[in-house]
Amino acid sequence: MNFKKITQTLFFCFFFFSLSIFAQKLSYTVGFEAPHTHYCEVEVRVTGNNKDFLDFKLPVWAPGSYLVREFAKNVEQEQATDGDGKALKFGKTSKSVWRVQTKGVKEVVFRYKVYAYEHSVRTSFIDASHGYLNGTSVFTYVEGLQNQPLTLTVKPHKDWKKISTGMSSINNDPFQLEAPNYDVFVDSPLEIGNQKIYDFKAAGIPHKISMYGEGNYNEQTLTSDVAKIVEASTSIFGENPCKDYTFIVHNVHQGGGGLEHLNSTSLIRQRWGYNTKGGYLGWLGLVAHEYFHLWNVKRLRPEPLGPFDYQNENYTRQLWISEGFTSYYTHKILRKAGFNEDSEFIQNVQDDISYHENSQGSRVQSVAESSFDAWIKGYRPNENSSNSTISYYGSGSRMGAILDLIVINGSDAQYSLDDVMKEMYLEYYKKQNRPFTEVEFRKMVEKFAKTDLTEFFDKHIYGTAKLDYGKYLGYAGLSFNEFPNRGTALGASLSEEGGKLMIKALNKAEAGYLSGLNVNDEIIGVDGFRMSNSLLRSYLETKRPNDKISVLLSRDFKIQTLEVALTVPSSYTYSISQGALRPNEKQEKVYRKWTGM
Repeated sequence: MNFKKITQTLFFCFFFFSLSIFAQKLSYTVGFEAPHTHYCEVEVRVTGNNKDFLDFKLPVWAPGSYLVREFAKNVEQEQATDGDGKALKFGKTSKSVWRVQTKGVKEVVFRYKVYAYEHSVRTSFIDASHGYLNGTSVFTYVEGLQNQPLTLTVKPHKDWKKISTGMSSINNDPFQLEAPNYDVFVDSPLEIGNQKIYDFKAAGIPHKISMYGEGNYNEQTLTSDVAKIVEASTSIFGENPCKDYTFIVHNVHQGGGGLEHLNSTSLIRQRWGYNTKGGYLGWLGLVAHEYFHLWNVKRLRPEPLGPFDYQNENYTRQLWISEGFTSYYTHKILRKAGFNEDSEFIQNVQDDISYHENSQGSRVQSVAESSFDAWIKGYRPNENSSNSTISYYGSGSRMGAILDLIVINGSDAQYSLDDVMKEMYLEYYKKQNRPFTEVEFRKMVEKFAKTDLTEFFDKHIYGTAKLDYGKYLGYAGLSFNEFPNRGTALGASLSEEGGKLMIKALNKAEAGYLSGLNVNDEIIGVDGFRMSNSLLRSYLETKRPNDKISVLLSRDFKIQTLEVALTVPSSYTYSISQGALRPNEKQEKVYRKWTGM
C-alpha cells in the first residue's frame, strides 16, 4: 500500500471513529427537591450509546486532598432506565462502580441521590440555606467518556436564586452549564443559594467573590486587597491563565481551609475573624495560597497528578513542591502585595524552620517521604504522628526559602525561585503540556542556581540531614541562632475531658514517653496533689531536670502509680537576625532580591 492510500485509510478510520465518539452526548442534571434533608438528585444521561454495558464510576478522592474518602458511601436509591423509562438491569462491580446492562439501547439514564452533609472544602454540603457541591463527591463519570464534552442542568430549590461556579454558562443561562470533559467538570465546584457576589477586575481578568454567610468584612477593602493578591501572584509568572475566576467563600462559626481548582477556589473562614490584624492576614494568606495554585499544581504539576486516576491513590514524592512551595509563596506574595514588611516575611520563614526542627518527625521522615505517604499518614494523623512524620506544607515551605537563597546567591542576584517556577510553567505546561519529573525539577533549579544540587537533594529532600541554615541565610547577610529551651518537660499534650485530665500525645524525646506514660492515661494526681492542666504546668515550674515526680494515673480503669524523671525540653528557640558585621555588596543584593525589595 502506497503512502497516499495509507493516509486515506487513516483519515477514514479517524473520521468514522470521530463520528462514533461525538455522536454520543453526555448530560447531567442535579436537583434539590428538599434541601433540608441534605440530599440532591442526580441524573446522568448518555445518548448515542452503542455498547452492551456502561460503567458509571464515582471517584474515591478529591484532587488536591490526598485521602481516599469513599464518596460512594453517600449514594443511594440508584435507578437505570432507557430513554423511554424502561428499567435496565444494573449492579455494583466494586465499591464505587455501577454497571448498567444496556444491550445497545441508544439512550441510557442513570439516576441516584447523594447525601451531602459534610461541611468542608473537599466534600459537599446541602441544607435549607444553600447547596455546595464538590464534583468528585457527587457526579459519576462514564468509563470511556471522560474526555467527552458534557452539559449540566442545575434545578435549584425554589428559594435559591443564584449560582457561583467556574464552569461556563450556555446562552447566558447561569443554571445551564457546560464543560469540555469530566476533569474540568468536577474541578468546578458549585455554590447554589442566595450568596452575595462581589465583582472586580485584576490582572486583566474578571473575578467574583461569592460570599455565603455573614461576616465582619468590609466589601470594598476585601475586594481591593484580594485584587492586590491577584496582581502580585500573576507578576511572578507574567500571565494569568484564566478567562475568569471565582472565589467561593463560606463564612462559618468555626473551621477553615481552602481547596484549589482550575479557575476557582473554595475557602472556609471564621465569620467574625476579618477585623483583627492576625485574622485578616490569615484570610489574605489563604487567598494567596489557593490563588498561587492556579499555576503550581493546577497547571504546573508533578507526575502523576493529572490525568487523574479517580479510583485509586495517585502517588508523588513532590507535594513538598506543590504545597510546600505554595506555602512559601504565601509569604512572598503577602510581601510583594505590600501586606507584610521584611521583618514579617523573615518571621514567617523563621516559624517554618522552628516547626520543622522542633518536630521529632524531622529525624524520621524526609519531605519526599512525607509527600508520598500523604495518603496514609499526612491525612490520617494519630497520637504518634508528631514523633514520626512532618508536614510537607511547613517543611516544604522552609525548603522553598532555602532554595530561593541558593538560586539568588548562585546567580549573583540575577535570578530567584520566581524564575525557576516561571520557566517550569512555560516549559512543562505551556510548551510540552505534561507533568514534570523529579529530575527535571532539580535540573531546572540547578540551571538558575548555576550549581549541582544532587548531593543537596539526596541529603535534604530524600534524606533527613539537618540543613546548615546559618550558611544559606548568611548569603543574605543574616545570622541564624538556636538556643535550647530551659526548664523541665513532662512532654505530654493534655486535655481536660469531663473533669478528667487525659494524655493525648507524648513527645518521644521527653520525660513522659521515656518513663512509660501512655496516651489515654488519666492523670489523677502528682506527688499527692489533685491536678488540672494549669495546676500541673505551675507545679512543674518548681521542678528541675532529673527531679522525679510520682504520677497517680488510671490506665484502662486500673489505678497505678508511675515514677517519672523530668527532662529538659527537647525543643529549641530559633531566630533569624541581621548579621553582626556589615553585609557586603553581594549579601545586600541577595537580601533585597529575597525579601522582594
